[in-house]
Amino acid sequence: MDNILWKPLSPEKTQMVQLMNRINEIYGLKMKSYDELFNWSVNHISEFWAEVWNFAGIKYSLPYSEVVDDSKKMPGAKWFAGAKLNYAENLLRYRDDKIAIHFKGEGQPLRSLTYEDLFNEVEKLAHSLKESGVQKGDRICGFIPNIPEAIIAMLATASIGAIWSSSSPDFGIKGVLDRFIQIEPKIIFAANGYFYNGKTFDSLDKLQGILNNLPSVEKVVVVEYTEENPDLSQIENGILYSDFISNSPYPLEFEQLPFDHPLYIMYSSGTTGLPKSIVHSAGGTLIQHLKELRFHCDLTRDDTIFYFTTCGWMMWNWLVSSLAVGSTVVLFDGSPFHPDGKAMWHLADELEISIFGASAKFIEACKDANIRPIEIADLSKLRAVLSTGSPLVDESFDYVYEHVKTDVLLGSISGGTDIISCFALGNPMLPVRRGELQCRGLGMDVQAFDAKEQAMINEKGELVCTSAFPSMPIYFWNDPDGEKYHKAYFTLFQDIWHHGDFIRISEHGGIKIFGRSDATLNPGGVRIGTAEIYRVVEALDFIKDSLVIGQKWEGDERVVLFLKMKEGSALNDELIKEIKSQIRSNCSPRHVPAKILMIKEIPYTINGKKVEIAVRKIIHGQDVTNKDALANPDSLELFKEIPELQV
Repeated sequence: MDNILWKPLSPEKTQMVQLMNRINEIYGLKMKSYDELFNWSVNHISEFWAEVWNFAGIKYSLPYSEVVDDSKKMPGAKWFAGAKLNYAENLLRYRDDKIAIHFKGEGQPLRSLTYEDLFNEVEKLAHSLKESGVQKGDRICGFIPNIPEAIIAMLATASIGAIWSSSSPDFGIKGVLDRFIQIEPKIIFAANGYFYNGKTFDSLDKLQGILNNLPSVEKVVVVEYTEENPDLSQIENGILYSDFISNSPYPLEFEQLPFDHPLYIMYSSGTTGLPKSIVHSAGGTLIQHLKELRFHCDLTRDDTIFYFTTCGWMMWNWLVSSLAVGSTVVLFDGSPFHPDGKAMWHLADELEISIFGASAKFIEACKDANIRPIEIADLSKLRAVLSTGSPLVDESFDYVYEHVKTDVLLGSISGGTDIISCFALGNPMLPVRRGELQCRGLGMDVQAFDAKEQAMINEKGELVCTSAFPSMPIYFWNDPDGEKYHKAYFTLFQDIWHHGDFIRISEHGGIKIFGRSDATLNPGGVRIGTAEIYRVVEALDFIKDSLVIGQKWEGDERVVLFLKMKEGSALNDELIKEIKSQIRSNCSPRHVPAKILMIKEIPYTINGKKVEIAVRKIIHGQDVTNKDALANPDSLELFKEIPELQV
């Protein structure tokens, strides 16, 4: 029990317990624990999702006739047949003077919109889209910073029944084209530029480079963000947002659509090939997000929720769904470390953020920079810190409770773009244990499988989901026979979702993630998760960052560890000996790298994930063709033809 870092004071007040009590009453049950509630949710899938629908108060025009036709059919289960609804209508159910969005651009004054303001802006833009010929099923794209106009454009798109897809403006031209060229958008929303780390970046040249290869685009709507009256003479079919949006719109009408009508097109990271274009449904996204926000985050109208994200990461889509709860959503665009590493914590203080989300990398960077929010900010309203993007190491748990806030739920969450949601996440009725994700999500029949499809407890295995869930992709774009979709998730285990993460489920239901299973190390036939090594190595005070891969060698595989050293430190025999000793004692002799090498830079995707597979390909002499998904693509050159890896 000594690894428990936090316990809820009043779990009985949470919406999770309210849901459990409601189910007890309706079905004559006596559940008292989350374990009982979780087991009921995955053993009574239709009943569970019906209760989420009712509890969340989903707005619809026609009721459903059946929750799901076959919960074991993957892919292809049909959810909430007969129902008609609109995602945007559910997010715009409130039309009052409560703040819907606070927006803070780096170095810019705060901008706020009420729910009434937001509704009016969506109404005006939806009118303009319709006048431009946008119809149900058309694709509308955002090449846009994380600004309110991105949300307004998405909601206006969804109100019509068109499909939204977005990318952040820091993507390269090829990275954007690899995504958008597949889906042939009719309209693109962009900004003239963006701010990052004290600098202003122009987006119009890059935008023109994208448009040169996107003949489907009929109109380009440009938001004046970094300067007024930007020159759009080079942008074919370009118009300023302020000129495009109507001043005398028709009353906003929400197109009533089937539950499985497409809402979003999301993309895999694309570091190992052309990004997969993953299509998510309006109803599936809505009900899954409401389940996670209301029950797993205990989000209410009184909350202010923030996630540090861009429009190119699924956490943006997840965050925006908070509007359906009536909460205040905080958007930030810029560097989280400008003017210094205290910026986001001051923002949390200023806007009284109650749920604060960021990447594991951000939390680790704050720890490494010795930033102590507990000493510089009040944070009295803060009750949950969420982390995702990569496994949160044990020392980062310690950091949050020692230097951010002692009484806070630290919710490490994991899922992905593939499901636009989470498999494992936080829980306001459970304790937080060091290094663990608190629980599997309600209704998500997650198991750790061995090679024989046996579910294991306290053993490392493949993350699988053995029953269907509403936020599964409805299909991949341009995949008429479903071959790409099937290959992505259903080749390892027949009719069972295989996610590609290496996990362990404890006897109390906590989850530990050991990294991507396709990047799993396999020396001597023993499977080792890369995150196990990162936890040890990145706790050492002379190491800034690391990356570990498996290299095929003499009929086996050897572990190779690359290290980016902290300023003033250099790798030597003594430090290598210490690193190996720490890995051996904290992990096992099998984890000890055969080679430990210094490197100047570690490659990351734009969304902050290490790219182990791309590096593995490079050291095996294979090409990495899709480098535009990387934040620092030039770093891959550092891994080519390293002499030490030839012996």
